[in-house]
Amino acid sequence: MRKHMKPRFYLTLVVALVLCLAMLAGCGDKGAKKTDSTESAAPAEKETEKADDKQAEKSDDAAPIKLGGIGPISGPAAVYGIAVKNGASIAVDEINALGGMQFELKFEDDEHDAEKSVNAYNSLKDWGMQILVGTVTTGPCLDVAAESYNDRIFTLTPSASSPEVIKGKDNVYQMCFSDLNQGIASAQYIEEKKLATKVAIIYNNADAYSTGIYEKFISEAEVRDLEVVSTTTFTDDTANDFSVQLTEAQNAGADLVFLPIYYQPSSLILAQAKEMGYEPTFFGVDGMDGILTLENFDTKLAEGVMLLTPFVADATDDLTVAFVEKYDELYGEVPNQFAADGYDSVYAIYEALKDSDVTAETSASDLCDLLIGIFSGDDFEFNGLTGDNMTWSETGEVAKSPKGMIIENGVYVGMD
Repeated sequence: MRKHMKPRFYLTLVVALVLCLAMLAGCGDKGAKKTDSTESAAPAEKETEKADDKQAEKSDDAAPIKLGGIGPISGPAAVYGIAVKNGASIAVDEINALGGMQFELKFEDDEHDAEKSVNAYNSLKDWGMQILVGTVTTGPCLDVAAESYNDRIFTLTPSASSPEVIKGKDNVYQMCFSDLNQGIASAQYIEEKKLATKVAIIYNNADAYSTGIYEKFISEAEVRDLEVVSTTTFTDDTANDFSVQLTEAQNAGADLVFLPIYYQPSSLILAQAKEMGYEPTFFGVDGMDGILTLENFDTKLAEGVMLLTPFVADATDDLTVAFVEKYDELYGEVPNQFAADGYDSVYAIYEALKDSDVTAETSASDLCDLLIGIFSGDDFEFNGLTGDNMTWSETGEVAKSPKGMIIENGVYVGMD
């Protein structure tokens, strides 16, 4: 019985094996056909994905271009430097999150001191700085700009507004209004808006920033028949008692006092005017911005103060709203124009370079030549927080429109 069944058993086994192999082959063919179909349907997409992956790897591995920053982050002018540093830091973080070109920002404190500013510059140069975003204040920037000119390092100052900063230096550009523009624009604004019939001026005759604005304001006031009834001065050493200046303005019948000065002496002038019972309109320029965050200052004293600025924090455009929200989230306060200038300075450099093939290996001098050509060229326009369609002259001066702002209930409110 077993002898007869053995051949049948093997035959059955062979047939079963053949059937299994056939089924496996069929499955294999179906899988191969599906793969072939997928690859032939979208070869371009796969190549694009590979290219994107390579670009992402390149971006992740790319060394950053080194941006130096200099300004007062301690001392009496720290409001300006801290704001610039914070605004620039936000811009760097946003740009780096985009992928592609990467930046690294190192910001040094100069305490609004020229000698310390030059020391900070040399420290940044040793670090490998390729581009300078600074300095923040005019006095120190005058000395640092001379150094960066000799070293051929492109310099974009957020807020050093004296024309002397850029004079004779093809590598130095301004994001802020120049003193010339601020003086002229202030006289125009006061006259066109009919803010006063008689104007008094109090300025710091030992400060290049204040003196530069005053000189252009007074010449434009004459052209516009704006009556200036009192002009008084002070120096840093005497910036604690303004009773003489205020008394002269009051006796002359001035209904507006123009203050082309920084916020610290402005805060004392406002307090002393209040004590005297003198209540003119006070009108300042960008140096006034920061008075609301001055420690121990009663913001009620600034109620109704007007100033010209390129940035109004209560603007409703998407860029401003997003920036104000981010700044408040990170630093717990409303950004001033110096924060906006710092932010715009970094983004302007990014926009100028983003379509080029520069890398962290590009020398500072090559970057300098490239950026000079782009910033002074006819095709470069920049839209930022502090202006639309901004352009720069070959001398480094920016062209943009100022905005009027008034302090109401402890906050800045746009007037235009």
